Amino acid sequence: MKVIFTQDVKGKGKKGEVKNVSDGYARNFLLKNNLAVEATSGNVKALEAQKNKEKQLEKEEVEDAKKLKEKLEQLTVEVIAKSGEGGKLFGSITSKQIADQLKKSHNIKMDKRKIELDNPIRALGYTNVPVKIHPEVTGTIKVHVTEK
Repeated sequence: MKVIFTQDVKGKGKKGEVKNVSDGYARNFLLKNNLAVEATSGNVKALEAQKNKEKQLEKEEVEDAKKLKEKLEQLTVEVIAKSGEGGKLFGSITSKQIADQLKKSHNIKMDKRKIELDNPIRALGYTNVPVKIHPEVTGTIKVHVTEK
């Protein structure tokens, strides 16, 4: 019997897959527990429509991420910190501080985990920080660290 999985079933199939399974397994386990539906022509068409909708949403997400990337590249995030001689900071500037300042000054909410700061910033001046907005889109933020 051909079925369309509505959830992941370990060892059998993933959500959205169409597979051939034994009739008894399908009727007694998969269909009873709502893990799959029978692969009728109507159900297959509904699955294709759902996949097309998901592709469209993915395209829109990428477009939004590209727009945000362009907006971020024109911004400069100013962070104020205490510093000692030679422009060395007391402490460091972390991705959380950059995310907080971005929210406060430009009203753009960014998850600190998306800011890919390899090492915390420990000196005054400008630093370009990469930001992973979407798995396919990476932008940069210019961070300006100034003295208090």
